[in-house]
Amino acid sequence: MLLPGDNTDSIATAADRLSAGGLVGLPTETVYGLAADAAQDAAVRAIFTTKGRPADHPLIVHVAGPEAVAHFAADIPAFAQKLIDTFWPGPLTLILPRRPGVADAAAGGHASIGLRCPSHPVAQRLLATLAARGIHGLAAPSANRFGRVSPTTAAHVVAELGDDLMVLDGGPCAVGIESSIVDCTRRAPVLLRPGHITRAQIEQAAGVPLLSKNMLSTPDPHASGTLLAHYAPQAKVRLMGARDLRAALGVLGADARHMAVWARTPLRSDSRHVLLRPMPDDADTAAQQLFAVLREFDAAGVRLIWVEALPDTPEWDGVRDRLQRAAASA
Repeated sequence: MLLPGDNTDSIATAADRLSAGGLVGLPTETVYGLAADAAQDAAVRAIFTTKGRPADHPLIVHVAGPEAVAHFAADIPAFAQKLIDTFWPGPLTLILPRRPGVADAAAGGHASIGLRCPSHPVAQRLLATLAARGIHGLAAPSANRFGRVSPTTAAHVVAELGDDLMVLDGGPCAVGIESSIVDCTRRAPVLLRPGHITRAQIEQAAGVPLLSKNMLSTPDPHASGTLLAHYAPQAKVRLMGARDLRAALGVLGADARHMAVWARTPLRSDSRHVLLRPMPDDADTAAQQLFAVLREFDAAGVRLIWVEALPDTPEWDGVRDRLQRAAASA
């Protein structure tokens, strides 16, 4: 059931559903989320069931503002506070030590909790409405089946999870890939997942260097979207250089079918059945289009997706991360 997100009655209806322990599809600036009251463990468990997600794989909790952090977090390091002050509301998730007994199901039983303050106006209105009712945050992973392509429109959510789910329609997501995740449970911040906010921006705001996961001597905490294989369409994804793409398309012939290509380099195919889609030259626009393009290819019934390898520059880290994980599912 789609509801217009810019309607006051829709916000109230969604707040009622969430207060009663139900689920709601929620627009954010990154992707659409499948939301439940983070304090209601039964409602949160329904998220895991609906998505087919392992119960020990924690969920990010979305809050209306920084004032809600103290409800969930036992400690806020100084560098974490600087990140909150700089990037919230926005596409940055912080992993913080969790207060005992708070959001147990959402945390997947771990001692840490992922928190984010989304900037989307519909999410902000809903979270503020719930905060006035004493609900401190919403557990809200992406509104799709576990491991599959994240939704960036309300229609994607309905196609993925069905018409019975209440979904607030906030239009296409402006960012298009999930938030950057920074682990703040250690002496120094650790980048667990790249996103729209770059490593350099995070380091500048935090005032300390970021560590990478591969620099850790002890395992990193479980966090959303950090599995090797994730964000995968039904079709197999393969990343290829422009020269290899051109050569491969040249030998396919006119009878090639069930294939799609997303590339910045202009390409041609002798087969009219091969879907050729141009990839934007700038990383932000490519990120905004990424999941919608993968869903378009799936809807067309392709079995193989070739994607041109991305520039090895920091602004492409978020898109590269999602495509590498999508390809790892092949």
